[in-house]
Amino acid sequence: MRANLSRDIRMKTLVRSLRCVECEKTYSPEEASLTCPACGDDGILDVLYDMAAAKKALTRETLASRPLSIWRYQEVLPVDPSQLPPLAVGWTPIYDVARLAREVGVAKLWVKDDGRGPTASFKDRASAVGVARAMAAGARSIACASTGNAATSLAGFSASAGLDCRIFVPETAPEPKLVQLLAFGATVYKVRGTYENAYDLSQEGCRRYGWYNRNCAINPYLVEGKKTAGLEVGEALGRSMPDWVSVAVGDGCTIAGIWKGIRETHELGLAERLPRMLGVQAEGAAPIAAAFRKGTKIVPSEAKTIADSIRVGTPRNGKKALLALAESRGAMATVSDEEILAAIRTLGSVGVFAEPAASAAFAGVVRAVRDGTIQPHESVLVMVTGNGLKDVASARKACPGPVDLPPDPAELERHVRSAAR
Repeated sequence: MRANLSRDIRMKTLVRSLRCVECEKTYSPEEASLTCPACGDDGILDVLYDMAAAKKALTRETLASRPLSIWRYQEVLPVDPSQLPPLAVGWTPIYDVARLAREVGVAKLWVKDDGRGPTASFKDRASAVGVARAMAAGARSIACASTGNAATSLAGFSASAGLDCRIFVPETAPEPKLVQLLAFGATVYKVRGTYENAYDLSQEGCRRYGWYNRNCAINPYLVEGKKTAGLEVGEALGRSMPDWVSVAVGDGCTIAGIWKGIRETHELGLAERLPRMLGVQAEGAAPIAAAFRKGTKIVPSEAKTIADSIRVGTPRNGKKALLALAESRGAMATVSDEEILAAIRTLGSVGVFAEPAASAAFAGVVRAVRDGTIQPHESVLVMVTGNGLKDVASARKACPGPVDLPPDPAELERHVRSAAR
């Protein structure tokens, strides 16, 4: 991968400026570090590029010879090509699942399985960019707070690059995700309390000890990694873009990033039209959905759901999520934990193993079709953002148990006959 990139020295980032989503002031990359100097931590920035130059560089012809990874979009990524972590990331498969389309009641349904990344999560995209930025800055340590996936992806990419990694997780983080963190050699702080408590402590750690801050809620460059999923969708399905793209929503930066990537492929001429975004939250953790429906500001709330990756009561990037929904003429859906577990079984029936937050995106499509938001003649792409092995306890709740048999052919016969009735 590095060899392919280094052969083309023209593949340089085209970052032009940073714009605050609150006050809309723009800054050069040198003027602003992570947040808006005028608005403080509330002033989340958006990275802007020279899209006219990018359109000349990123064509179907030039992309055809580039590596199948997120780094193929170098011009619209904020990284130095000489400072890339070695793990391969991106270009995950998109499946055309006709059987699910018929079951759900839509014209066409695709599933993009981002559980195929190096650490089995969509968050690998953001962590790859975060580690590249940290390496370029000469950082020795990098840190973040996470309910699990961002943490494990950062730990994996930090290990590959030889960076010290500090992770803050809430006490409810699933055991498989903790095991991944420890296997990658990260220092793990299991914070007694919620994700919000873990986030606040990680922020203080970054301020106090100078660790590079990988938190997407405050670091605008991490969302640029997330947008690569949208760039891939736009490039792969550009001539047959879906009517809807469904994404599970926690902090809000994932749906914002994917929408940004899709929008940029349209600007680059790679996608013929733009889809509408469907944001999906669990009923027990839905502050962004509530704000969207009421047309009000986001009000923090208690978060309770089986889907730990979207168990967020105080979304730090909610403004970007709401902007993405408004720009795309999108919609929000909320689903119960029971619907999320049912979606794990349904996705599993076509060979895609999804963790609860990832299956929520599919459950939201089922709900949106039922309530008339998505019409039968429309097409949908579902973003599966994490592998089911991340939370096997929840997957076990979703599935029937094994058939317990003695080593006796007669007992097997009885079961086969009984199941056939």
